[in-house]
Amino acid sequence: MVNKISVHYRSCNLCEAMCGLEIKVQGNQVLSIKGDREDPFSRGHICPKAVALQDIYADPDRLKRPMKRGKNGWEQIGWDEAFDEATRSLKAIQSKYGRNAAAVYSGNPVAHNTGSMLFNGPFIRSLRTKNRYSASSVDQLPHHYAAWFMFGHQLLIPVPDIDRSQFMLIVGANPLVSNGSLMSAPGVAKRLKALRARGGKLAVVDPRRTETAAKADQHLFIRPGTDALFLLALLHALFNEGLVEPGRLESFTDGIDTMQRLVAPFSPEDTAAVTGIEAAAARQLARDFAGAKSAVCYGRMGVSTLAFGGLCQWLINVLNIVSGNLDRPGGAMFAAPAIDILKTGTSPGHYNWWRSRARGLPEFGGELPVSTLAEEILTEGEGQIKALVTNAGNPVLSTPNGKQLETALSGLEFMLAIDIYINETTRHANIILPPATGLETEHYDLAFHLFGVRNTAKYSPAVFEAAPDAKYDWEILLELRTRMQAAGKTGKIIQRIKQSVFKHLSPPRILDLGLRLGPYGAWRRGSAAKMGLSLGKLKRNVHGIDLGPLRPCLPNRLFTPKKRINLTPEIFVTDLERLRTLLTNKPANLAEDYDLALIGRRHLRSNNTWMHNSRRLVKGPERCTLLIHPADAANRQISNGQMVAVHSRVGCITLPAEISDEMMPGVVSIPHGWGHTRPGAQLSVARQYPGASVNDITDDMRIDRLTGNAAFSGIPVRITLP
Repeated sequence: MVNKISVHYRSCNLCEAMCGLEIKVQGNQVLSIKGDREDPFSRGHICPKAVALQDIYADPDRLKRPMKRGKNGWEQIGWDEAFDEATRSLKAIQSKYGRNAAAVYSGNPVAHNTGSMLFNGPFIRSLRTKNRYSASSVDQLPHHYAAWFMFGHQLLIPVPDIDRSQFMLIVGANPLVSNGSLMSAPGVAKRLKALRARGGKLAVVDPRRTETAAKADQHLFIRPGTDALFLLALLHALFNEGLVEPGRLESFTDGIDTMQRLVAPFSPEDTAAVTGIEAAAARQLARDFAGAKSAVCYGRMGVSTLAFGGLCQWLINVLNIVSGNLDRPGGAMFAAPAIDILKTGTSPGHYNWWRSRARGLPEFGGELPVSTLAEEILTEGEGQIKALVTNAGNPVLSTPNGKQLETALSGLEFMLAIDIYINETTRHANIILPPATGLETEHYDLAFHLFGVRNTAKYSPAVFEAAPDAKYDWEILLELRTRMQAAGKTGKIIQRIKQSVFKHLSPPRILDLGLRLGPYGAWRRGSAAKMGLSLGKLKRNVHGIDLGPLRPCLPNRLFTPKKRINLTPEIFVTDLERLRTLLTNKPANLAEDYDLALIGRRHLRSNNTWMHNSRRLVKGPERCTLLIHPADAANRQISNGQMVAVHSRVGCITLPAEISDEMMPGVVSIPHGWGHTRPGAQLSVARQYPGASVNDITDDMRIDRLTGNAAFSGIPVRITLP
């Protein structure tokens, strides 16, 4: 009997864009994956990554049974045995060395998975450890600092209203490749084209002429690490030329006069020699921004991963506020998601409740900066990390100084990984618990609807049934939590009741409750509630539901005392003194022996290391190259395609050079996520396209001292011929 062809609709969960997909299936085979033209958010847009969902589902390297590493290699074991050994080992280590001897690292894919989003936090809390780490301190912690100190909640991050803006200033971001980041914007190329078609302007500031910069009306090269000075120069010009017009924001914003005094020492003329942007260009850009009917400044990875990343995200918010472009159509606005995780138990945030043991770095939102993870494992003494749990992460390739981290992992007494692969990190684990994944799971984007450029809601049923003996990630996390918190015969009855209730929760029940209680929900009152949202309604609307454009919501949406914006938090004001040193130091803080500044880059076909095991995503011309300006190549007698060695304080990697005038002189670029050369990793396709890991030369000691975020951008390097 021939299986019938069925059609399924779901959201792609490989990046932040939430593109709608139409998937045709016959039996257990994917026939095609196309963009869903009826999806109200993505409107048929699709990028190459989505098609590879079928590759992950069918990947022969994907783990489907628990694995245990022994003297003779890996062996499959049963779920009960795996859970028993994992929890027994974790409890034994915490009993012997203390609760903080166990650490946990959550990778980027956790935020793209409904089950992990709902159950990862409760599991982490069951460990009762202060050693909590995640990918957030790799690339986005400055956003959360700015949101918490200015608006009162770490997730209250403004989103560019790109569909109505008349002027978009992009600093250190490349949305044509990322599809937006902390700005979910599927089909961003069409959105930016529409902006220009309605008479708007797109300006990009970046050390590289990126794919987005190449399509812009204006591109300004900037020296890596100096973006905060440039933003201050723009603000100086606005205040100096009487262009500050906060409008209605002024009535609930504190610190505008103070801000004018703070920017006084940073005129475009004072900063030009350091940033590389001429004073006249900076002043004209400020005038154009202020003169637009609506405007928005947006900055992402390039400015978040700097030694002054925290200041950059603060100043971007300040620029949008003092120009009157926060919380108004066409400016920087706040989404109103159907499940509002800001109001459903998510912590607003906290700061400096404890510090890391070795370097004294402050926690934020319950997490320590991941740049200190390796030293917390390697530094002996009370509180030393002896056990580690990783969930959907590959920090050996994605966090600073990867070689040091893999040395640290090899010395752990126990490591547990929740992952679908034996990769460069999980190869060190004692136990690996692989969840059903991708097309086998139901999905609702809890995180990224919060950053959507339009309010929508969509539920994605599973395309395929998981194997009978498979477990979903939420089931794995729930079982681990239950076993870690298991009460003995004398355990408190309240704890037992909580465990019993928690065990009966599941993602569909939680989602339905969140939707019904949300702003458009069936159990709410008001005009928005007329939508009557519930999980059942979303299931019936297979393409998703459009909930309208972003709407003004301040000051009610603020979480600060008295619902006022704090324009000048003391922590940022104090850090300006550190920034002043750039006005006199050598540009980008380059040392004499390291005469080039290294920045990263991203490719449309990959944004995570595990995507490199899909042949359709990695095939073609070599992408892991060193981009270098023709003049810098000529000075070093480097020819196109030649292998070069790139050195930093912590290491050296070898890769081919790619000569291109899209680079600013004095700046080189290497993409992240490569380096599939470690022995023991079982990624057959990735091993054929290994590349080099840029994080073997990124420096774990180079951080934004304000936020603790890794400072990947602007790393001093030198090049030699091997």
